[in-house]
Formats: sequence, C-alpha cells, structure tokens
Amino acid sequence: MRLKASYFLAIGLAGAIGMWMWTGTVVIGGRGDSAEATPPPAERQEQAGDRPFRVKVARLVAEERNSVLTVRGSTQAEAKVAVRAETAGRVAERPVREGARVAAGDTLCVLDRGAREAGVLEATAAEAQARLDYEAARQLNAKGFAAETRVAALRAAHDATKARLHEAELELERTIIRAPIGGIVESPMAYVGDHLKIGDPCGTVVDSDPMIAIGQVSELSIGLIAPGMPAEVDLVDGTTLSGSVRYIAPSANPDTRTFRIEVELPNPDGRARDGTTALTRLPLAAEKAHKVSPAILTLDDAGRVGVRTVDADNRARFVPVRVLGGEADGVWLSGLPEMADVIVVGQDYVGDGEAVEPVFETVEAGR
Repeated sequence: MRLKASYFLAIGLAGAIGMWMWTGTVVIGGRGDSAEATPPPAERQEQAGDRPFRVKVARLVAEERNSVLTVRGSTQAEAKVAVRAETAGRVAERPVREGARVAAGDTLCVLDRGAREAGVLEATAAEAQARLDYEAARQLNAKGFAAETRVAALRAAHDATKARLHEAELELERTIIRAPIGGIVESPMAYVGDHLKIGDPCGTVVDSDPMIAIGQVSELSIGLIAPGMPAEVDLVDGTTLSGSVRYIAPSANPDTRTFRIEVELPNPDGRARDGTTALTRLPLAAEKAHKVSPAILTLDDAGRVGVRTVDADNRARFVPVRVLGGEADGVWLSGLPEMADVIVVGQDYVGDGEAVEPVFETVEAGR
C-alpha cells in the first residue's frame, strides 16, 4: 500500500513539536518571562496586603473672587396707561398720532360735545336764578319780612343748582380726553368718527423713562441683593445701561420659589424699549473661594456635591461645597477651608474615613 506525501508531512510535524516541547521552556500563564517583569494582578494584590490606596492630592489655597450675579429677565416701562373715555360720544378730533411724545395734560382725543354745552348753559341759568331768590329772601329775613325756613329752603335750592352746574361742566370737560402721564403714544388709537362708549380706549401712553429691568432671583441668592445696589443691564440689541436695584419682593413666587427684583435704568433718549430681553449683572462683595477643575467634584451617599480631602491622619474626608460660578478654566467653590488638601485623582475610589496614601502635586491657587 502506497502512503500519501501528506501523511509523511503530518508525521514529521508531530515529531518536531514533540521534540520542541521536550526540550523547550515551559511558560506558566500570568507570569513574566523574566524576574524584572511586572507580576500579575493577583500577585500584586497579595504583595500589597493592607497598604492604603494611593491618590493624587493638590494643595489648594483660597483667593479673592469678585463675583457677579446674573439675572435673566425683560424690560418694562415705568408706566403704561390706556387712556379711556369717561363719557360716550363720537371722536371729533385727534390732535396727536401714534409715536408722538406728549406731556401730562396734553389732549389725545376730543369727543363731539353734542347737547352738553346746552346743558351747561341751562344749569348756569338755573344757578343764577336760585342765587337771586336766595339773596332776596336773605335780605327780607334781615328786615323781618321772610321766615327762616324760607331762607333755608332757598339756600338748599341754590346749592342743588350749583351741584347740577358743576356736574354739567364736568360732563362737558370729559369730552376732552387728556394724557394722564407724559410719554410716547402707542398704537393703536381711536380714529376720527369712531364712537366711544364709557371705558373705550382713545389710546395708550407709555412712559419709558426710567426703564425697569425685571428678573427673578432664586431663594439661595436673594440674600446677596440689597436696594440701591448698582447694576448693569445688557439688552438684546447690544445696548448696556447702568442703574440700581429699586425693589426686592418681600415674598417668593409659590410656584418657582423665586423673588422678583426691579432695576431702575435712566432712559432719557428712549434707547431701551419696553418688553425686550435683558441680562442684569449685579456685582457682589469679594469673597474667598477656590477655583478647581469640575472633574474633581464628587457626590456623597446623600447626593450632595463636594470634594474629597485628606486630613492630617491621611484619611479621606468628604466636604460639601457650593458652586459659585464657572469660567473657561474651572469652577469656583465655597465651603472649603482657606487651605485644603484635595484629592484630584482617585476621589471616586475611596470612602469617607478610609486611609489613603497621598501623592502631593504642587499647584498654584486657582489652577
């Protein structure tokens, strides 16, 4: 029987492998080829025993921080009054147009007087007649020819006619609708020929000097603000105005737990307009704080934000902090002592009170 060449090749390879295994070096898995090689994890853990966990620590020193509280909101005119008719009538004249600046007392609309002038004339004549009757009775009473009761009755009649005259004059005066405040007349206005009922608007006057910037401040920050505090307001069009805090709400909004604040902004040229987006910046008093990388922040079991520090006994301690603000190169924290040894690498692998082996890294404050 003739053997194939592949059989001879297989027998040769098997023999070569057997010879190599008999003469070669045996390598045990997980061990290095030399004495200088890194031992496997199990061996390293066995060698470490109770050695503390090694962490990198940075010594941070607090520095002065001039912080600014930013409040987003909108602008609101000092006053915005819809000027309404106090009597019914047809608009006969409209001396001003939308966009015109008016002073307090300027005429906005004139209603048709109708029979109101005749009513004033009639009331004037009745008052004059009642006055004559009363004067005549008073003179006769002084001479003993008229009773006191007649004099009293005529005086009451005279007073009544004076009241009706005053009422007629007021009704006539109401046909002239005047601006109660100075400002800009807003569109729309009533047109000539429109019939206005009592309460219908002739127009709206907007007083935008000063302009008010309104915002909502959280309950955590409201204690940092005081009336009279200077402020700068950036408007959406790029305009920046300076002013001061004039009002702080005494109670919070029950839905948002925020407090309303108002910043008064001089606006003589009308650059700021009512209802635009505004960003208010309030400079706060300087305070000591630490600037750190946000990567070193961690949470405790209660969900509080903080950092882990190393105490004098080389034990990890969780310290809750408050984030004051952020910048491109880090965040500002309060709540730490002026000098603190903070774990910057490994803080998430150690528990509170656990012994650690700190490896200090020298850094400058705020880096």
